[in-house]
Amino acid sequence: SKVSLVSGGGSGHEPAWSGYVGDGMLAAAVSGEVFASPATKQIMAAIKNVPSDAGVILCITNYTGDNLHFGLAREKALGMGQKVGFLRMAEDVALGRKQTENLGRRGLAGNMFSMVNTLP
Repeated sequence: SKVSLVSGGGSGHEPAWSGYVGDGMLAAAVSGEVFASPATKQIMAAIKNVPSDAGVILCITNYTGDNLHFGLAREKALGMGQKVGFLRMAEDVALGRKQTENLGRRGLAGNMFSMVNTLP
């Protein structure tokens, strides 16, 4: 009866998102290769494996690959009649506005707070 939260991204130094899967947190985490976004196919598998009548929300950081692949997965899921929302974190405590004006803020620290499922 709750919204299923799905997040993920490139593994980087560690697959951080997997540590946030559990009761009251993420329903699924999707890890890509080192420094690469997960493939759309992987994200679709996660969406399909955490069904909810209330829908699914994809919580991602503001990286080009994540925007592309999670966005494509959302479009495909919507086309299949599923309720799927998209939440892009776009804060950045490490870099100032001037340094991020071309690509946008990455959404690193704030993403952790979105992974706690307090939605009805």
